[in-house]
Amino acid sequence: MDFFPAFMNLQSRECVVIGGGSVALRKARLLASAGANIVIIAPEICEELKHLEQVKTLHQRPFQDSDLQDATLVIAATNDRALNEHVSKLAQLKNLPVNVVDNPALSSFITPSIIDRSPIVVAISSGGNAPVLARSLRARLESLIPPAYGQLAASMGKLRIKLKKKIPTDRDRRLFWEQIVNGPIARQFLTGNVKTATASLRKAIDSADPDKSAIGNVALVGAGPGNPDLLTFRALRLMQSADVVLYDRLVSAEIVDLCRRDADRIYVGKQREDHAVPQLRINQLLIELAQQGKSVVRLKGGDPFIFGRGGEEIEDLAKAGISFEVVPGITAASGCATYSGIPLTHRDHAQACIFVTGHLKDGSVDLDWNQLACPNQTIVVYMGLMGLPVICRELMNHGLAPDTPAALIEQGTTERQQVIAGKLDNLVDLVEAKPVKAPTLLIIGGVVSLYEKLNWF
Repeated sequence: MDFFPAFMNLQSRECVVIGGGSVALRKARLLASAGANIVIIAPEICEELKHLEQVKTLHQRPFQDSDLQDATLVIAATNDRALNEHVSKLAQLKNLPVNVVDNPALSSFITPSIIDRSPIVVAISSGGNAPVLARSLRARLESLIPPAYGQLAASMGKLRIKLKKKIPTDRDRRLFWEQIVNGPIARQFLTGNVKTATASLRKAIDSADPDKSAIGNVALVGAGPGNPDLLTFRALRLMQSADVVLYDRLVSAEIVDLCRRDADRIYVGKQREDHAVPQLRINQLLIELAQQGKSVVRLKGGDPFIFGRGGEEIEDLAKAGISFEVVPGITAASGCATYSGIPLTHRDHAQACIFVTGHLKDGSVDLDWNQLACPNQTIVVYMGLMGLPVICRELMNHGLAPDTPAALIEQGTTERQQVIAGKLDNLVDLVEAKPVKAPTLLIIGGVVSLYEKLNWF
């Protein structure tokens, strides 16, 4: 981050604005909404600033160094570069937060685009690089955050102490509030029925049972092929409410960062001949964490039920009587093929598609070559990088033409995506000529011939 995001309490604190034009007016109105005592200093001051109710002091004169004596925060909003530089230097010598409008280099803080649903406030910043983009994003979020959320937050704030006395543990209170904000009481607030909704909230707190043991649960969540934009809404909601997240090697750092910030994160990644945590231990860990009453997310690359061992994990959960759910994700075959412009089926090229795993077994690739070497079908091989020479050779030995199109996709759907397209008889050489590492996906069949024409990403 170029700037650390923080919210300041400016109630009744002196904030100095140097400048008297329209830009200073905008900043003054922003400070006024935070309850600041505003001091305006400028040789010329526009009428709107003179009549702004929250402005406590007007100095219609040039700036003087002593004007910062009692300041808590400083904003320079003039078109005099030398004055702006002087104010910035003086404020920083006094360790005062200073913003020089449209000049991040002279600023120790910047003012973001704001969505005000007090006490809920959302701030969006581009670090001063693209304020128009930040405002555009704010406009989109405005429609997604109704004003009623402010009323819900205010009611929750008034009743926090009451709930704390009723439910002493932080985790149990968090679970209670999650049920409120995701349940019918929140919907009552959103429909505008504040009086009824507040009464329902009070009743829910009165009936809360502090002695009731929290029941843990596990969610197997498909994280997709790597691009965070491809997560489902359900996946994101569970990730942001989990107590513990177990994630594997194929889950990108960008996706892990979307998990609840204070959740425990446990890496259980596996790769060929290197299992950080054995599968049986992962299964047992899921059970143990749920038995402790925790909400657990098992975050898996792609889809949990496609070469993800999700079935093995929920079998053990079911035997242990643990509540679970499975959230599907975009599997690598679909995501990587789509982002490479390779349709998995096409009327002119493939009327069938088959998924296989290319894991090596006892030094060889254990596949049904006769079944794979059939015409008019697409073959998708997961984890086929190490076995690529064997796969290409055996498919040709079992009847596929040497000029059958084939492609290896590395880190598909991400900005690091690389597609190496060729044919069965030369793909190995093409891959060896480039630095390639897992995760990769191998696609073989006539549909790969469309790559050059349809590649869009």
